Amino acid sequence: MNDLVFFLNKAVFSGLIIGSVYAMGAIGVTLIFGILRFAHFAHGDLMTLGAFVTLILAALLAAAGVTSPVPLAILTMIPAMAITAMLAIGLDRLFYKPLRQAGARPVVLVMASVGVALMLQGVIRLFAGVSARNMYFDMPKRIFQIPFPGATRKLILTDPQLLLFAVTAIAVVALHLFLTRSRLGKAMRAVSDNPELARITGINTNHVVWATWIIGGALACAAGSMLSMDVTLKPDLSFNILLPIFAATIVGGIGQPYGAILGGYLVGFCETLSIFNWSVLLRPFKDLLWFDLPVTIQLLPTEYKLIVPFVILVIVLIYRPTGIIKGRVL
Repeated sequence: MNDLVFFLNKAVFSGLIIGSVYAMGAIGVTLIFGILRFAHFAHGDLMTLGAFVTLILAALLAAAGVTSPVPLAILTMIPAMAITAMLAIGLDRLFYKPLRQAGARPVVLVMASVGVALMLQGVIRLFAGVSARNMYFDMPKRIFQIPFPGATRKLILTDPQLLLFAVTAIAVVALHLFLTRSRLGKAMRAVSDNPELARITGINTNHVVWATWIIGGALACAAGSMLSMDVTLKPDLSFNILLPIFAATIVGGIGQPYGAILGGYLVGFCETLSIFNWSVLLRPFKDLLWFDLPVTIQLLPTEYKLIVPFVILVIVLIYRPTGIIKGRVL
């Protein structure tokens, strides 16, 4: 029974890890939709770009002979978030702002974001190639073992996983305080509710747009960097995270930051449970079963877990298109 508790806790932690990544990515997508009214399909590639910015800064510090008690990738993540936020503003000024000023319809901005995604993928492959990279190149990844009373196994967590929990918690609290307490946050909510009225009342919409891209770009960099630290950094990272991020955004309610957080964790837990070994739940009762208990019982093979967010997306669009949280955006 203690081993059963261990496996259940392992599934919970796995869902929290991947759900945190999806939640931070979905926050950026939902903010961009809430303010600018278009789906930003290049957001997954912005996460990949942010991870590579973190890797480049860490490599530059290592080449300069800088040493640190913590991995250089963790040390350089904050400046990488700032750089990625500036790059996001640059993408807006180059590609999206001229279309908005020309009065382009939202579908045109969506197609432009697809073009930006392809451009970013090409640039990343041009300079980084197609091989995977290890973000922990300067020191080994630290592993923490958490014992369970009476269990024969220990729960294993790593540096980036613990960092991911902490950063996600800080980001959620900071975003809530920013949107509800700060003047700029309230301005963002006003622009989201009625852009023309907000402009007439004197709100600087340019500052609101910049804040949207800064928050979205910074969180995208953090999510992409910590996911790459946990596994490996691949140039095609966006291929595996774009669909879950949009599924989380729609499940939570398009334009709802808090819904994006809930949707991210929901999609993360569903993915985890789809590849969870359910035979561990039956092992205490194997003597009572009339059949031989397989070693592994999974709803889906691991390589097919990307189907889960797609199925969730279809179900939500059919039965609850408003998502978990409905109402006005932000």
